[in-house]
Amino acid sequence: MDLSYTLRNVLLGSALLGLVGGVLGSFAVLRRQSLLGDALAHAALPGVCLAFLLTGQKSPAVLLGGAAAAGIVGAHCVLLIVRGSRLIKEDSAIGIVLSVFFAVGIVLVTLIQKLPGGNQSGLDKYLFGQAASLVGDDLAVMGVLSAVVLALVVIFYKELKLLCFDRAFGASLGFPMRGLEVLLTCLLVAVVVVGIQMVGVVLMVATLVTPAAAARQWTDRLGRMVLLSGAMGTVCAVAGVLTSTLSARLPPGPTIVLASSLVLGVSIFFAPRRGIIWARLRERATEARIRTENLLKDLYGLGEAGQDWASFVSLYAVRAVRGQSARRLRANAMRLVSSGLGELSGDEIRLSSQGVSEAEKVIRRHRLWEVYLTRRLDLPTDHVHRDAEAMEHALTDEAVDELEQRLGFPAVDPHGKPIPPRRRS
Repeated sequence: MDLSYTLRNVLLGSALLGLVGGVLGSFAVLRRQSLLGDALAHAALPGVCLAFLLTGQKSPAVLLGGAAAAGIVGAHCVLLIVRGSRLIKEDSAIGIVLSVFFAVGIVLVTLIQKLPGGNQSGLDKYLFGQAASLVGDDLAVMGVLSAVVLALVVIFYKELKLLCFDRAFGASLGFPMRGLEVLLTCLLVAVVVVGIQMVGVVLMVATLVTPAAAARQWTDRLGRMVLLSGAMGTVCAVAGVLTSTLSARLPPGPTIVLASSLVLGVSIFFAPRRGIIWARLRERATEARIRTENLLKDLYGLGEAGQDWASFVSLYAVRAVRGQSARRLRANAMRLVSSGLGELSGDEIRLSSQGVSEAEKVIRRHRLWEVYLTRRLDLPTDHVHRDAEAMEHALTDEAVDELEQRLGFPAVDPHGKPIPPRRRS
């Protein structure tokens, strides 16, 4: 067999698997049924073996037909266990079916290998995959199944969206939600059939879950997630195959999974909204903003008794308000100065005119929330300061205006201190 012919088949097969696996995996991940794909993949193994034993043929249509039949039986077994027992939950049912069917498959593979000519059956490749054995007939079967899966996803996209996000609402509209669950399960079985020869039953779940989990980090829209997951699955599958060609000892299945895992790792760390790094940067920015607002409020409070915010205040006096370290206080003071909200002279600091305006906003949020806690929740006045300290940093200007209106525009807080009016820009 010519190498270019083999590589072409493997690339086409992996691209199909990555595409349909990424698309269907999006729905499985959103429905929290990621392990269902794993169970279906493991359940397919005894179907492949039984198809060979009953027919004696090794044609892709026969073996993959047996895999599909066994996968559907495994899915129904999961449903029967869940519905027939109040004590066994879905994850436990999936584990039971996965282990039982896989054990049966291993036993059948072992028995087949002991039969005359059994060692040449090639059924063991369905355990870990053997992409290099793909031929034109395999690609034809995979292509037809992939086309059917993608067509059904397009046709029933809105219904599947309801199934993922609001099953009860879909049922109230008259949609056959149980039938849609069966359809989605059958589509997952079809994806397993597409990929079982490429990556095997052991690694099949990764092609369903990993691209979808990576795509979920980048978007909140189902349509974008499905497209992105399909694209990621395709690219990772092709990249994995090309990587495997660099060494004759690297099978394509594991390299495809490793490529997908690399994309998932990058997504988990660097996705703008959910990435760990960006989340940490946002947390640090929020912490810095809170420290700045607390310093504004402390300086405002020190000058409030004499209505004098033009005079410098020693950093030692500011430290006494919260008991923070001198190093932390100076860092906060420098941040205040760099923002144009304060002025620093040696060990003394004061608010600028802009700083006074910003401090009044923080004080206004704090004191209005104290009024709300005492009036609406009947909390004693000596129990509201800590809650207001936390909430003042989360309230928006619009929320503060609505809060003030609902409270009847109070002039003072529960402690008798004046509430600064809103400054109109």
